[in-house]
Amino acid sequence: MDFPGGVCRRKTGCPASDGTGIDYQEETVMDMEMSMDIIEMARDLGRALQADEKYQRYVNATLENDKDQVLQDLIGKFNTLRVDINREISKSEKDQEKIARLDSEFKTTYRLIMERPGMMEYNAAKSDLDGLVQFINQIIVGSANGQDPDNIQQSTGCTGSCSSCSGCGN
Repeated sequence: MDFPGGVCRRKTGCPASDGTGIDYQEETVMDMEMSMDIIEMARDLGRALQADEKYQRYVNATLENDKDQVLQDLIGKFNTLRVDINREISKSEKDQEKIARLDSEFKTTYRLIMERPGMMEYNAAKSDLDGLVQFINQIIVGSANGQDPDNIQQSTGCTGSCSSCSGCGN
């Protein structure tokens, strides 16, 4: 990128201190190249995440579940029951017995889905991957907030105090 004098001017979106209404922040070519390096590092991190065993386990569990015809049939039944329950509940004259029967069948179908070995593996793999992604996010957010990335430890849960947290996103 070539800019006169190696500096580009970019709108910051902040009110201008000089009263013009537009504030510009000078950004050197080196700053812009550093930003691009950070983006490339983020892409490298994405590739590393996809090479991680937790991601691979998650992908494999997803593919196995896609092949499990019993599971797919149960998911189809579950979705149909959900529509049927919503349709019955929205009627002006509700059939409480039918709603109760559909609800019972809905809960049974859900339990059968969740008891499938492939679904249990999927949920475990998803939980492990989510934990890894949350820790990565915790390091990024903590670093952006001035913490030393080498000293950021994986949180084991929410303490309820946002001041001691570096990244649930809430």
